[in-house]
Amino acid sequence: MKAKGIIFDLLMKNIGLFGVGGVGGFFGGKLCYKKHEQLNVTFFGRGEHLERIQKSGLILKTEKDGELLCMPDLATDSLESIPNLDLCILSVKGFDLIPLLSRLKDYISDNTVMLPLLNGADIYSRIRSVIDKGIVLPACVYVGTHIEKPGVVSQKGGACKILLGPDPKHPDFNPLGLFETLNEANILHEWRTDIQKCIWEKFIFIGSFGLVTAAHGKTMGEVLENDLLKGEVSKVIDEIIMIAQRIGISFPIDIAEAAILKGAAFPYETKTSFQRDFEMKNKPDERDLFAGAILNYAKKYGLEASKTMDLLNRLEIIKPISTRPAG
Repeated sequence: MKAKGIIFDLLMKNIGLFGVGGVGGFFGGKLCYKKHEQLNVTFFGRGEHLERIQKSGLILKTEKDGELLCMPDLATDSLESIPNLDLCILSVKGFDLIPLLSRLKDYISDNTVMLPLLNGADIYSRIRSVIDKGIVLPACVYVGTHIEKPGVVSQKGGACKILLGPDPKHPDFNPLGLFETLNEANILHEWRTDIQKCIWEKFIFIGSFGLVTAAHGKTMGEVLENDLLKGEVSKVIDEIIMIAQRIGISFPIDIAEAAILKGAAFPYETKTSFQRDFEMKNKPDERDLFAGAILNYAKKYGLEASKTMDLLNRLEIIKPISTRPAG
C-alpha cells in the first residue's frame, strides 16, 4: 500500500497489538474473536498476563457480548518474532511509549499504519519524534476496561469506540482498508477530520480530574463535593483550554462546564486511571503525559499553568520520581 490515494480492497492482514492491558486487550480481543481467516493477530506484552494468554488465550468480559475466549496467532515479548506489520496498534502506558518505539522503529515500514490508543494530547508528536516512517493516525478511545486478573480483561461502560483522523504528514492517506478490518471485528470507529479537537476535549477531562484526584488521594465524588478541590479541577481545565486555543483549537463555550458534569456522572467512589497508577508505589505513572505535557505546552507558548505546576510538585513530594523504577 502507498501513503497517498490508495483504497484498500483487502483486510490488513498482519496486526500487532502492543500493550494488551485494558484497552489493548479489549480491541485486540475483538480482533481475535471469530477473526477472518486472512487476519494474523500478534499480542506483544509481558509478565504473568502474557503468560496466561500464551497458555490459554485471553478471556474478554464485555457488557454487550458476554465472555469471549480470544486466541491470538502469537503472544510474545520478543519483537524479533513478529511478522511484517500492516497495522500496529499502540496501547501501552505513556511511560512505556518512547522505550517501545525505540525498539519498534526498525520494524515499521513506509506501509505500516500505526494507531495509537493512549491517553494524552501530544501522542502523535511523541511518536513522530522517534519514528518518521509509516502512517500515524491520531486517535482517542472511549472504553471502560481493566485487567481483572492475569489473562482476563473486563469491560464495563464507555462507548467502546475509536475516534481517529488523518495523519498530518500523509493527509491523502485513504483508510478504507483499516475500516474494513475494524468492521470485520465489529469494532466501532468514527473518522474525524477534527480529531485534534476530539483528543483535546478528552484531555481536558482526564488531565484535570486525573491530576487532582491523584495529588489529593480523593475519588471523583470526593473531589466534586469539596469546593476547594473542585476549584482546582476548574483551574486545570482553564489552563488546558488556554493552551488548546493557542494551538488553534476552538471549543463550545460550555466545554469547562461539560467536563465537570461528565465527572459528576461517574459513581462517587470512582478513581481515575492515573490515580490508580500513581497509588502503586513501586510502579511508574503517567505524570509526564498529563502535567508534563501541560507545562511543556505552556512554556512553549509563554502561558501560565501555575495550578498544574502546584499539583505536579505535590505529586513529587508524595512519590518522588527518583524513587521509582524505570518500568
